[in-house]
Amino acid sequence: MRLKTVKLINFRGYREVVLPFEEAMTGIVGRNDYGKSTILEALDIFFDGGTVKVDKSDMNCFALASGEDRFEISCEFDDLPASLVLDTNVETTLAQEHLLNASRAFEVVKTFKASTGKLERTAIRCEHPASSPLDSLLSLKITDLKKLGREMGVTDAVADERVASLWRQAIWQSASTFQCQETLLDVDKGLSTDAKSIWSKVEEHLPTYALFKSDRESSDGDAEAKNPLQQAVKEAQAALQEQIGALERQVESSVLDVANRTLEKLKEMAPELANELRPRFKEKPKWSFSFTLDGENGIPINKRGSGVRRLILLNFFRAEAEKVAGIARNVIYAIEEPETSQHPNYQIMLMKALLALAGQPNRQIIITTHVPALAGLIPANGVRYVAKDEAGVPLIKMPDEAVLKEAAESLGVLPESGMERAQAVVLVEGKTDVLFLRHTSAALKNAGRVSFSLEEAKVVAIPIGGSGSVKHWVTLKLADSLGLPWCVFGDSDVGGDISAVKSTQRRKAEVEATGRKFHITRKREIENYLCPALITRLTGQEVNYSDTCDAKKIIAAATGTANDDVIDRFWPEMTADLILERSAYVVDEEERYELQELVDDLLALVRR
Repeated sequence: MRLKTVKLINFRGYREVVLPFEEAMTGIVGRNDYGKSTILEALDIFFDGGTVKVDKSDMNCFALASGEDRFEISCEFDDLPASLVLDTNVETTLAQEHLLNASRAFEVVKTFKASTGKLERTAIRCEHPASSPLDSLLSLKITDLKKLGREMGVTDAVADERVASLWRQAIWQSASTFQCQETLLDVDKGLSTDAKSIWSKVEEHLPTYALFKSDRESSDGDAEAKNPLQQAVKEAQAALQEQIGALERQVESSVLDVANRTLEKLKEMAPELANELRPRFKEKPKWSFSFTLDGENGIPINKRGSGVRRLILLNFFRAEAEKVAGIARNVIYAIEEPETSQHPNYQIMLMKALLALAGQPNRQIIITTHVPALAGLIPANGVRYVAKDEAGVPLIKMPDEAVLKEAAESLGVLPESGMERAQAVVLVEGKTDVLFLRHTSAALKNAGRVSFSLEEAKVVAIPIGGSGSVKHWVTLKLADSLGLPWCVFGDSDVGGDISAVKSTQRRKAEVEATGRKFHITRKREIENYLCPALITRLTGQEVNYSDTCDAKKIIAAATGTANDDVIDRFWPEMTADLILERSAYVVDEEERYELQELVDDLLALVRR
C-alpha cells in the first residue's frame, strides 16, 4: 500500500486539513512554525513510529474551547494489494470485503481523547452495506457466519465451509440489491476476532514509516524500519523458538549489511570517520532491535555530534538508493530539514540520493525544508506549500503557477531552478533578503535599468542566518566548496546596536580578506528602503521613519503586520521608480542609485 493522503482534524494548529502525497517524493515547504513538522509528527503518531509521543497538548486549543473533545489523524492508501488472505489460505480483496471508501481507497482513522491524548479507537472508513444483517458480517465469527448462511440458504455457494470470507461473499451475493453507506468500522469491535482478526492481517500490508527529525536526540535505531512480522513473532515465539532463532540471525545479517554498505559510502567522503566505526548489536537481537555504530573509543553514534550523525544518515540514504529493489512492503522515509548540520554540497548530495531512492518501487520520500537550493530540487508537482490565512490558520496549498510564485516570493524558493543550475551565489541572512533581491532585480530589469534579473542570470541567493553564520561559511570554506563565484549581502545595522554594527564590520573584513565582496546596506536594514507613502496608500496608516531608525518595528506596529512579514507584504509593491528614489544618494554632486549598483555588482559575478 502507498500513502495517498493524511487528514488532520483538531490536531495542534490544524482544525481540518487534507494533504495529498505524491507517489515518489513530496516536499513540504513553508516558513518556520507554520506546521510542516506537525504533519510529519502526525504520521509518526499514526504509524506508531515511536519518535513522537502523543499527549493532550496535541488537541487544538480553539477546538477544545468550542467544546470538542477529540482529535483525529486519518490516512488514505492506494496501490492496494491485488489480493490478501484473511482466512485459511483463501484469497479475497479489500473491495470484495467492502472495506474501501467512496474514492476507492483504503482509509484508516485514529481518534484520540482530548483529555488524555490517548488513542480512543482505530476504525476503517468505508462504503459498507447499511442494512442488517449484511452490515455486521465482518464482526461475526465463523460459527455465527455458518448459522446465518444456512438460515439464508447459501450453503451450496460456499466451496469450503471453514473459510469465513467465503461465507461473507455468499451471503452478500445472495442479496439481490443492498445499499452501502459511509461507515466507520471499529477494528476492535466491527471486525472478526477469529484468528487474530481481519485488522491484524490487513495491517501487515500498511507501509512502514521512519521519521528523521532535525532536532531530535538521535537514537541508535534511526536507520531501521519496523519488522513487519514483529507482532506475529511475539505470539509464536514460545512454540517456534528454533525457527525464531534462525530468523533472528537472518535479520542480524541483513541489518549488518545495511550498516556496512553505509560505511562503504561514508569512506568516500570521510574515510577517517568510517575507519573508526564498527557495526555491532548492543545485545542479542530480539523483535525490538537495539543497534548502534561504535567508534574505537566506544562512543556510540547517538552520542556523537549532530553533524556526524547527519553525515552517517546521508550515507545510509545513499546506500539505500543503490540497493537492488525488491522490497514487497512500502517504506516511507520522512526527513525533516535535510539541510541540518550539513554544508551545501552534502545537502545537494542528500537530495539527489533521496530523489534516486524515490524512483525505486515501494518507496516514498517526504521532506520539509525552507532552503531554496533544496526546495528547487523537489519536482514541482510534489511541492506542498504551507501558509496561513488572514486569521492565522495554517493551510496547505497544492502546486500551480500562482502557488509556486507565492512560495518563491515568500521563501526565495526557485521551484523551476535548483542549485545545480546556479552560476553564482549571494549569501544572505534570511528569506526576506531573497525576496528583496529578486524583486529588486526583476523590477529594474523590466524598467530597462539592468540587463538581466538575478533569476535570469542564475544568481541564487542562499539564506544562511545572521552575521555569525558568515564567519562559519568563510572559516570552514563552505562557500568556496560550492565551486561558484560568491559574495555576501547583509544589513549594516547602522543606527542600531553598536555591537551588531561592529560584528557586521568584522564579518565584512573577513570576507573581503578572501577576495570576495561583502555588500552592506547604506541604510539600517532593507525595510528602511520601503516608501512610506506607498505603505500609507496600501493600508491607510501613516508611517514615518529615517534611514537609521527601526523601520521594521515602526511599520509592523502601524500596519498590524508581523515584523518578519513586513518585506513580504510591501516590497513586491515597490516599482522601479520607487526603488531608485528610495536608494538614491549623492557623491561629489552626482546622484547615484545604491540598489541598482548592488544588482549590477551581483550580475557581475557571472561575467568573471
